[in-house]
Amino acid sequence: MQSKTIGPFTFFDAAPTPVSFREQVLASLAASPKWLASKFFYDRTGSRLFEEICDLDEYYPTRAELSILRASIKEMAAGLGDRPLLVELGSGSGLKTKLLLAALKDPAAYVPVDIARDELLAQCAQLSDVLPALELLPVCTDYTQPFQLPLARRRTPNVCFYFPGSTIGNLEPPEAIGLLRHLRRLADGPCKLLLGVDLKKDPIRLQAAYDDARGITAAFNLNLLVRINRELGGDFALDRFHHQAFYNAAAGRIEMHLTSTLAQTAHINGHTFEFAEGETIRTEHSYKYLVPEIASLAQQAGFEVGQSWMDSQKLFAVLLLHAQ
Repeated sequence: MQSKTIGPFTFFDAAPTPVSFREQVLASLAASPKWLASKFFYDRTGSRLFEEICDLDEYYPTRAELSILRASIKEMAAGLGDRPLLVELGSGSGLKTKLLLAALKDPAAYVPVDIARDELLAQCAQLSDVLPALELLPVCTDYTQPFQLPLARRRTPNVCFYFPGSTIGNLEPPEAIGLLRHLRRLADGPCKLLLGVDLKKDPIRLQAAYDDARGITAAFNLNLLVRINRELGGDFALDRFHHQAFYNAAAGRIEMHLTSTLAQTAHINGHTFEFAEGETIRTEHSYKYLVPEIASLAQQAGFEVGQSWMDSQKLFAVLLLHAQ
């Protein structure tokens, strides 16, 4: 993992290479059924579109989670304890992070881990202005794959992970268990995890959150094909695919797809992909949980639920997990 000093912080770069992106895209589009990994949504345009999604009337998770944080942030900070090394997976815009860091007692350092390099650097530049005394150690990598933590100047036995935004729902349950086990290995001892979880609810409300009236989520989904065309020499015709999102009640998840509107052929740098009319590319699964279900999943990775908080409508939960 390469490191370099950028202004007041050290940046660790282990981002997926263009070759890795190309190989994963070619392999997943050659599969049956076809799919693309949701982690590739977040190029610069995708990150901007997701911030717009978070402000939509239909998209309740961000507002619900923020309401929980604002109501219970002191309890959460107390639960994380003194002088924590805070490691955040998928730091995004950093609004929730600023609330948490401001409430923590003497944090040893902050390690944001994200696949979107430009957004990660921008967030750290803003944080360094707001919290100049805090050591920032950003890591650009795919956190669904094994990675290493940088060493902070101030050592502490209190390793705390922060995984907000219900992103754990984008992982298949076995993958989620694998990630939680990896976090335990990274901590190399007792650790804590503050975890955001989107709860099961009325399917109509769930579906609206992923298929908004303004079409922002559709643009976010289609931007995957824009990125493939731009970075991998693809020739996908955007007007021949449309965004589709629905709740799969049996599996307990929202599914997002790009559906081919007609029989067609697309190419990526010499590779050919055939699509039948109505055939889809699955781009995201977003699992929704009941608190006992996520507690059971966490337990399989060695974590136990300590405390939990919900918003007034019980749309969303934040759990504090402990591992010994």
